[in-house]
Amino acid sequence: MPATVIVGSQWGDEGKGKITDFLSQKADYVVRYSGGDNAGHTLVFGNQKLHLQLIPSGILLKNVQNIIGNGVVLNPETLFNEIAYLKEHGVVVDNLTVSDRAQVIMPYHRLLDRLQEEKKEQQLGTTQKGIGPAYMDKVQRIGIRVCDLIEPETLKKRLKTTLAEKNELLTKLYGVDPIDFGPLYEAYRDYGQKLKPMVADTSYLINQALDAGKKVLFEGAQGSMLDIDQGTYPFVTSSNPIAGGATVGTGVGPKRINEVVGVAKAYTSRVGEGSFPTELKNEIGDTVREVAHEYGVVTKRPRRIGWLDTVVLRHAIRISGMTQLSVNCLDVLTGFETIKIATAYRLDGNIIDYYPASNQEVARCEPIYEELPGWTEDISGVTSIDELPDNARQYLTRVSEIVGIPLHTFAVGPDREATHVLTKIW
Repeated sequence: MPATVIVGSQWGDEGKGKITDFLSQKADYVVRYSGGDNAGHTLVFGNQKLHLQLIPSGILLKNVQNIIGNGVVLNPETLFNEIAYLKEHGVVVDNLTVSDRAQVIMPYHRLLDRLQEEKKEQQLGTTQKGIGPAYMDKVQRIGIRVCDLIEPETLKKRLKTTLAEKNELLTKLYGVDPIDFGPLYEAYRDYGQKLKPMVADTSYLINQALDAGKKVLFEGAQGSMLDIDQGTYPFVTSSNPIAGGATVGTGVGPKRINEVVGVAKAYTSRVGEGSFPTELKNEIGDTVREVAHEYGVVTKRPRRIGWLDTVVLRHAIRISGMTQLSVNCLDVLTGFETIKIATAYRLDGNIIDYYPASNQEVARCEPIYEELPGWTEDISGVTSIDELPDNARQYLTRVSEIVGIPLHTFAVGPDREATHVLTKIW
């Protein structure tokens, strides 16, 4: 039962889709286990780049079964738009299954997301996709699941009750017009019937596959530092992107997981508000942003840039039990005379090697850097670690030493062919 979880080990945007796509070539199943269409991943298909938000990254491979797990909040409109988009680009989408237990994002979730964000004194930088409000309804036990969506009478009953509550909130607290039941019900009833052929008990399917010795790849969204429990709260997402989220988000037991691959950039980036100890608000940060085209796939916002922070990486490795690390975007660091790695923080005169929970403490943290010599050689065409310049190879080796786990891959470009294996998973 070879099962591997792919986890972001920074603040998202690390290239998880790329690594999932790379490993999917030998997988039988790719399963998305958390988040919603607030995630963005870029896949290279032939000579074209495809941008997805919801559908798993193994969708380009016809022989791989792709599953949207129960831990995902599903926006049906986004799903069908992505299916149409893929078909327009020559991708056949008949290898996709959706969990009957996944929660559905409704229009009132997206509206409330925007209104709530506008009302806050300190905004969180939410994508306003309705993710947080949908998870709130899930925990409040008033959410609509996929199994409800595909049953018209059940949908009608649950939607009437929930919409009455939401309309009271919209009109009395936010002063906006209520949402009409009729058009909303009809639209989502139709979505449900269109979705119905794709729906199944995906926990049953995944466990059957594992029992049969199939290779299953679990794909997370966002990054470890955006985890609702273990991340930089409150500047986090509303789910558990860490490896443990794969078990509850797909309905498999923790003993099923064999490997956990963390994905990181050779530097650090972040979108939105929140702490960022190694942030570079200077020419170096600007250069990295432009060279790497560091703008959000979903939000289009410029990403904040910083040196690689191994305090963050070790935190992510610990909370997910990562067994290997994939390092992307090594080529972006080409041309810098000196490259820095944060190995610890100085907090109130003391050296610490952990990431504090308190945002006030993090704000007082000063990164302690180790400096390594950079390289000027073009590495975009290398095919193995042995072809890297000595300083680039030394950089990768040192990162692995500091974080304490082996490197699975390194990448010198966005294409699948630019990703090179150091330690095999399967």
